[in-house]
Amino acid sequence: MTLSIDDVKQIADLAYIKVDEDEAKAALAKLSDIFKLIETMQAVDTTGVTPMSHAQDLVQRLREDRVNESDQRELYQSIAPQVEAGLYLVPKVIE
Repeated sequence: MTLSIDDVKQIADLAYIKVDEDEAKAALAKLSDIFKLIETMQAVDTTGVTPMSHAQDLVQRLREDRVNESDQRELYQSIAPQVEAGLYLVPKVIE
């Protein structure tokens, strides 16, 4: 993918960023380098490569899945301004 100076200026305008000509040229060079890197990475044949979550073959230590805190729902709802059927009532803000 190739970008032009006008593309960079339009992107900056959409992001409400004011850029001058020199900044736009610098951003264009950096973005072009990023796109070249992406193209290089996409050109690599990865068929047969198993996706992994970490570069090293590590095993995550797991803890027992148990509840550590007590249920304090009644306490929290007792100080709420409005509660109905266990739900917090809030004012309507969008019509």
